[in-house]
This record gives sequence, structure tokens and C-alpha cells, in this order.
Amino acid sequence: MEIRKYTKEDEAAIMRLIEAEGQGWEYYLTTEVSEKYKSALVNSITYVAYEGETLCGYSRSINDGGFYIYICDLLVDVRFRGQKIGQKLIEQVCLDYPGQTIIVMSNSDGFYMKKGYHREGSIFRVKIQ
Repeated sequence: MEIRKYTKEDEAAIMRLIEAEGQGWEYYLTTEVSEKYKSALVNSITYVAYEGETLCGYSRSINDGGFYIYICDLLVDVRFRGQKIGQKLIEQVCLDYPGQTIIVMSNSDGFYMKKGYHREGSIFRVKIQ
């Protein structure tokens, strides 16, 4: 298993993974959002996890000017779940940003609760686009 920073060459594999995931992720595939999301992958703290030539998962985070690192997206291919890939992606963020508070924005609370992470409030959508 190799975890490394994202490069533009990973874009197609990530978009295929999002397409395969379907429910809840299809928003990123719409024409108007897809190009913005591809730009976000480049301009965010994005890591990819590969087993050989196969993308197993990725994470995308943003840096809040040194206050916090927000993990916005964490997706592991269904075929590779249960192998601690999501945990390893989170650990990579922690390793590369020591001393920073890492916060996950999630709609999969069970995964994070099982890991023993502490719940910090809620997220509310202010504007729907």
C-alpha cells in the first residue's frame, strides 16, 4: 500500500471511484461541479492510496490558515474497506501537519466513532446551491 500526495495523473481514477460510489457522491459528477471539484483536488491537501496500479481511496483536506486542517472528503473503494486505508489516510494528514488540530467533516459518523474520535459540534448548511 502506497499513500502519497495527489497529482493531476490521479484525477481520472478518483472520478471513477466517485462514480462507482454513487449514492451521496454523484453531485461531484455533474458538469458544473465536476470541473470545480477537479480544481479543488489540486488546490487542497489531497492524498491517494494505491495498491499497485489500483486506487484504493483518497482524502481531500483544507488548511484553515494554520488554525485547523479540515478533512472534507475521505473515500475508500468498497472492495478495499476494512483494511484500515481510511485510517492510514487520516494518519498521513496528522503526520504531515503535526501540532495542527485535525477535524473531519463527515456524514459517516459511525466510522469515526468506532475509531474513538471525539465529536465536535455539528455542521449546518447555510446556503443550498
